[in-house]
Amino acid sequence: MTRVAAVDMGTNSTRLLVADVDGHGRDAKLVSLDRRTQITRLGQGVDRDRALHPDAIERVLTVLREYRGVMDDLGVERVRATATSAARDASNRDDLFDPVEKILGIRPELLAGVAEARLEFIGATANLTEPSPYLVVDVGGGSTELIVGTDEPEGLISIDVGCVRLTEQYLHSDPPTAEELSQAVSVVRDQLADVGRQMPQSWNAPTLVGTAGTVWTLAAIELGVDAARSDLIDHFVLTRAAAEDVFRTLATEPIDRRRHNPGLDPGRVDVIVGGAIVVVSVMRHWNFDALLVSEADILDGLARDSV
Repeated sequence: MTRVAAVDMGTNSTRLLVADVDGHGRDAKLVSLDRRTQITRLGQGVDRDRALHPDAIERVLTVLREYRGVMDDLGVERVRATATSAARDASNRDDLFDPVEKILGIRPELLAGVAEARLEFIGATANLTEPSPYLVVDVGGGSTELIVGTDEPEGLISIDVGCVRLTEQYLHSDPPTAEELSQAVSVVRDQLADVGRQMPQSWNAPTLVGTAGTVWTLAAIELGVDAARSDLIDHFVLTRAAAEDVFRTLATEPIDRRRHNPGLDPGRVDVIVGGAIVVVSVMRHWNFDALLVSEADILDGLARDSV
């Protein structure tokens, strides 16, 4: 087995997976040794300025220095790092990539949306026994990936809606006004209508799989547990009725009250409503009654694709 570290510098969080991997792709054997997430908000202001903010870059670098120590302690043999939506949209991404290369010893890969979606599918669907094909939804900070397939992706699309982007563009009040919510929902609905037309096989998927922080947080809130309780959250079935109820509660609470919800990381308090809009909109659009919550995601896909 090869000891691999996978790092994802997303729009809202910077994450690490250290795992022993034997094989390649969905069929690889993967044993997770350490998994960490820290909210770093790399996408701060990117939608407006088309540039990474120096403070956001430094937050990511601080976390990566910590992660480098974890990798060294665990004897990592191979590292793979990616940057996604925020870095794709930024004109100054080398201001991040240059120091990251010095810290990690490898230059980050700038993943296009399609490549990001493929890795997400590989990670999220390995070892699933639910009926296929699967429709996988990954709600990120700046983009959302939707992927359909059984053993391999048969269709994949990345759309420019995510929890940070929707919040910065439309959800300016605390709590959001009905008009702001309606506008954000309408934007997401229009984007999903395009996905449904461009990826018609998505309508045949009996199982919806949700990954990443927004989905995980909604499940934790519904369960009333800390987000660290992966033993309870991973493979939890979040019903559409429950997702709608959590969304309504979050959307009508001011931030000061919302932050007391169990399972809601302080770094997600201001953007969780935007993420919830995407989740409930996906369930509405494809008429899913439930969503399977998966801890495995693009990090697992990176690790499985690295050996």
